[in-house]
Amino acid sequence: MVVIFLLAAGTDWVDGYLARRLNQVTELGKFLDPLVDKLLVLAPLLGLIQLGSVPAWGVFLILARELTIAGWRVNPSLQGATTIRGANLWGKLKTTAQIGAIALLLAPLPAAWALWSLAIFWFSVALTLISGWLYLRPATA
Repeated sequence: MVVIFLLAAGTDWVDGYLARRLNQVTELGKFLDPLVDKLLVLAPLLGLIQLGSVPAWGVFLILARELTIAGWRVNPSLQGATTIRGANLWGKLKTTAQIGAIALLLAPLPAAWALWSLAIFWFSVALTLISGWLYLRPATA
């Protein structure tokens, strides 16, 4: 299961890399790529809730941030802009941390890794909230 998840994450990264490298970044791509990232992260997190591996309220914090930013992106006029802003460095860091945490939580690791996996999950939750605040802050400041 973890191999499939990491392959999906890897193809998402390659797609973004190639789009930037080949100068093929589009408004549609800036909108769809973050949505794919959200599905890639939220689907396994919901399964991990069911398995009792992560607390639901931690996943809810991630979901709340993701829905807020997605809504913000759908209506660029809320930002005083006419184009969709792409993900910033903080958004990329939070996605990387989320993918790392999910991979560790899905992996069949010894019980000694459980605490580390959960700590990385909470680190990704913190990065999720920080990146959301930083994304919204310029528009409200």
